[in-house]
Amino acid sequence: MPSTDTPVPDDTTAEETTSRQPTRLEEEGEIAADYLEELLDIADLGGDIDIDVEHDRAAVEIVADDDSELGALVGEDGEVLEALQELTRLAVQARTGERSRLMLDVAGFRAQRRRELTALAEEAIAKVRVEGATVTMDPLNAFERKVVHDAVAAAGLRSDSEGTEPQRYVVIHPAQ
Repeated sequence: MPSTDTPVPDDTTAEETTSRQPTRLEEEGEIAADYLEELLDIADLGGDIDIDVEHDRAAVEIVADDDSELGALVGEDGEVLEALQELTRLAVQARTGERSRLMLDVAGFRAQRRRELTALAEEAIAKVRVEGATVTMDPLNAFERKVVHDAVAAAGLRSDSEGTEPQRYVVIHPAQ
């Protein structure tokens, strides 16, 4: 005989009852974190790894109570950080079989550089608007050029990268 009881709704959702699978970008972050943890151990450096997903890419940051301890991982003008990011991307690619666009920061270096570059870009944008002529910036690495291009696009202007590495630079054009 069939039951006439009304089913009681369950308060748990389907997502809660099944274990959540990490996204591809979260997986990239986890692989990168494992790689960087090993590196910190080998180098006998303290630090914690923060993982996030920002702007459709895995974002990993190495932080410490005393950021000066991590200076060796940044290097002069961030060149060690750039190399470390490429090595970390290769480690992720070796595990996933896919190229990674992972962004690595150490001790807030990139976050600070992003603020500085945004201010420089805003000055250049103002100059382009006042003078109505193109402005050419000093050579920048790929991360730095992206920050400038984003600021220019947000201001409604157009920019291009010209030159060859390591002397690629951004040219900001007036609105047409």
